[in-house]
Parts: sequence; C-alpha cells; structure tokens
Amino acid sequence: MSFTVRPARTSDVWFIRELVGPYVQRRILLGKETVVFFESVQEFRIAEDEQGNRVGCGALHVMWEDLAEIRTLAAAEQWRNKGVGHALLAQLESDARALGLTRLFCLTFEVDFFARHGFEVMTEGAIDTNVYSELVRSPDEGVAEFLDLARVKPNTLGNTRMIKQLK
Repeated sequence: MSFTVRPARTSDVWFIRELVGPYVQRRILLGKETVVFFESVQEFRIAEDEQGNRVGCGALHVMWEDLAEIRTLAAAEQWRNKGVGHALLAQLESDARALGLTRLFCLTFEVDFFARHGFEVMTEGAIDTNVYSELVRSPDEGVAEFLDLARVKPNTLGNTRMIKQLK
C-alpha cells in the first residue's frame, strides 16, 4: 500500500482529534484540548491512502535549535501495521532535516517501532546543562517530558523517552 503525506489543514483538526481520542482513552497518547490542535496545526502532517482517505497523523514540534519532538503519531486502528506510521515518520524526519535539526525526541509506549527507525532509549546527560537551563523555562508539556520533570510523571507513567541522531 502507498500513502501520501501532506501538511495538515485546519479542517483536519477534527480528524486528528477523533483519531487520537481512543489512544488518549487508553492512555497511549496524552490528551489535548481542541484549541491546542488548532494552534499547532502547522506542525502536523496527514497520511492519506490511495483513495484520499485520511488514515493517520503526526507532528514535529521544535524544542531547541537542534532538537524537535515527534508528537501525536497515530494511525487509524484498521491501518496499524500497514506502513502509515513509517510514512509519517519519514516525512517528519525530512521536515526536521529541512529545518536544520539534528536530534529527534519522542515519548512513547511503541518502543519497538521507534527503535526500528533508529531511536534509542535516552540516557542521563543527553542534554547540555546550559540548554537544560533554557528549556526548563518552557511552559510546554512536551519539553517537560523531554527533561523528565516530576510535574509530568503522573501523566507519562510507563512511557519511554527516546532520541534519534539525524544523519
């Protein structure tokens, strides 16, 4: 099967919200208010099948000059394990390279999927102390997850922090 991946439009926000809803219910993805999806729509990519049906989404959120987070990567349940996540991740990595980024972060339960795509479990010292002191000022929950701050732990129990060096 082949998929096309395109930038999201505001009209896709309702699809994104509906797609991620079951994953939020099962505590696989973090829930977000609809307004947050609208505010970040330019970060999202949408996967479509050959008939133009939307079948997945994913986002790239820049955190620092060399670092971004892969967020809200999801495929419709009936499209899981059919290449949707791979197609989205490939596009998001391409977007990251175009922006000059060299590292990608994710917080995930899908460790095997991300490991197959070159991500590794994060170790201590993955971030310079000067950069840490800047990032800790961010109100963004994804940045707090990256920094492993205690205030986000109740929402992220069991998730694995992973990172990838782009080549």
